[in-house]
Amino acid sequence: MTTEEVQTLIANLGTTLGAKIAEVAELQKRNEEEQRETDRELRESSKAVDRQLAELGGLGDKFGSFTEGMALPSMTRLLHDRFQMDVVSPRILSRNNGHSMELDVLAFSKKPEVKEAFVVEIKSHLRGEGLKQMKKILRDVRDFFPQLADKKVYGILAVVDAPEKLRQKVLQEGIYLARIHDEEFDLEVPADFRPRAF
Repeated sequence: MTTEEVQTLIANLGTTLGAKIAEVAELQKRNEEEQRETDRELRESSKAVDRQLAELGGLGDKFGSFTEGMALPSMTRLLHDRFQMDVVSPRILSRNNGHSMELDVLAFSKKPEVKEAFVVEIKSHLRGEGLKQMKKILRDVRDFFPQLADKKVYGILAVVDAPEKLRQKVLQEGIYLARIHDEEFDLEVPADFRPRAF
């Protein structure tokens, strides 16, 4: 191979190598642009998902408020007629040492001879966490409502829907169960039900 041929070969390799480097640089530039576009689309998708989750949360709150609104009149009648409670306070909040407790309904009697009080929690769909929450409320309620100190406190879970197994567990815990029938909440307890005083 002559010097001239070697120089031509080197020149051709340089041109080919330069073209390949330019091609790789162009591909890298396109990949970076595509990555930026993908990142932008992911951010937009994430914002859309966040908006939808917020909307769903709002619907859940509205359904919970709707359920509470449906339950309150029938629960008020039940607490008054069946248990002689003359004070029925919906959505009551109490604070103690930087902590707070909000109850869906607290009911008690002003008559000194009536030594009972009732805490009602209203749930559209009862889950295991709802039962745990109710038991904790019943254990801690006197810390937030000292006017109940001399009263036996009973719990009522008023629910629209609950699995059978969980309904049985509520009753086994000695907590009253109220369910909706013909747009009214009423107690649904067996004849041998024994309520538990907390």
